[in-house]
Amino acid sequence: MAHLLSTSCSLKITSGRNPYSKQLNDFSNAVPAFFSLKTRNLQFRSFVVQRRKRQRICTIRATTLPLDQETPTQPGSIYHQNSNGSSPPKRVMVIGGDGYCGWATALHLSNKNYEVAIVDSLVRRLFDHQLGLDSLTPISSIHTRIRRWKSLTGKSIQLYIGDICDFEFLSECFKSFEPDAVVHFGEQRSAPYSMIDRSRAVFTQHNNVIGTLNVLFAIKEFREQCHLVKLGTMGEYGTPNIDIEEGYITITHNGRTDTLPYPKQASSFYHLSKVHDSNNIAFTCKAWGIKATDLNQGVVYGVKTDETEMHEELCNRLDYDAVFGTALNRFCVQAAVGHPLTVYGKGGQTRGYLDIRDTVQCVELAIANPAQRGEFRVFNQFTEQFSVNELASLVTKAGEKLGLDVRTISVPNPRVEAEEHYYNAKHTKLVELGLKPHLLSDSLLDSLLNFAIKFDDRVDTKQIMPSVSWRKIGVKLKTVSA
Repeated sequence: MAHLLSTSCSLKITSGRNPYSKQLNDFSNAVPAFFSLKTRNLQFRSFVVQRRKRQRICTIRATTLPLDQETPTQPGSIYHQNSNGSSPPKRVMVIGGDGYCGWATALHLSNKNYEVAIVDSLVRRLFDHQLGLDSLTPISSIHTRIRRWKSLTGKSIQLYIGDICDFEFLSECFKSFEPDAVVHFGEQRSAPYSMIDRSRAVFTQHNNVIGTLNVLFAIKEFREQCHLVKLGTMGEYGTPNIDIEEGYITITHNGRTDTLPYPKQASSFYHLSKVHDSNNIAFTCKAWGIKATDLNQGVVYGVKTDETEMHEELCNRLDYDAVFGTALNRFCVQAAVGHPLTVYGKGGQTRGYLDIRDTVQCVELAIANPAQRGEFRVFNQFTEQFSVNELASLVTKAGEKLGLDVRTISVPNPRVEAEEHYYNAKHTKLVELGLKPHLLSDSLLDSLLNFAIKFDDRVDTKQIMPSVSWRKIGVKLKTVSA
């Protein structure tokens, strides 16, 4: 028996203009227009369009698929209740809430009794269509995900589908939802994607920098007390031959001392966009009194959180390809299908890593302990450091315990980066706020490998080897061959 739920999605489309056409026009021929692509597959009973002056407001009312495996909320379950019943929950807007980190975070915050709204253009799904990629895990549509979450927990997540580079759309989101905090994941997050060709480089910088600028202006104009929690990256720092501090460094030069932003050495057009974001946020905190926390996140691994484990329709994406896949996730999938682990160059590249369960924990801690008005905080968000060779060794040992024949090969490094270097990054501020890390363990590797084995029939081995070269990027649009 199908249960009826109402899902309202505010789709703001400025008159006579596709909000994605300007950003994507250089490679729009690869797939049908984005808006048509997404609405064509949705299972909706009604699609109501109302004209208001120069805008069209599209209200979608959806009927769920049959919910034959509903799990009612029980006392003592993982769902959290407010200790103070009279205090309303904080309203948190998660921009990019359909993505890898965003989806897990949106569910986690909802489960912690925050009132959550997701704002997303769904463009990450379009990238897969463009490049012929797919998640290792089958992922449901955002509408199915949200309806399933409602059926399991009784908790609603509001959904706004649109592009934050369209300030009119973003303004309506702010005025409608009135967030107390904004968690900003809504950026093109792949360094290789930004290095495919000129159009992707331009899209990455336009999408990321203009989108963040719009968020800053929306906070200033509509929600001055709103706390911005922005996902940055440890890649902003590069690999300096000194310790990496958390955002700031105290320097004595020619007898004078000052505390300054830590120097940035970005290594791709994606990382450069993050540096631009950090500078823009720091400036607006100083000029406008915005309160912001920049979470310079390391490399994330894993796929499971308490919330995404509740039902298969809540499952998160897991990227294993050379464009969007992160190192440990890629290695586990490669081991599961018998492909040699692809170590780039000498393999001494060292970075900070963290479990996706710690990503959601860090974001929650930042929201619960907000920055002061006018303060620009920087937290280095990772729990452990590993070199690529160390990760390959760990996956090899874990695979052998499962009877897998795991081999490692060195492939020419497609990136421009130091392959052997000093790396020591500080990461104490989130621990001081209460972070309890899930460190990489044999059991976690075993779980991740078994997860990859479970879905090994979905692996396209043609997507494993790197095909994007930092040095060979050009102006010619790269397309996917059939």
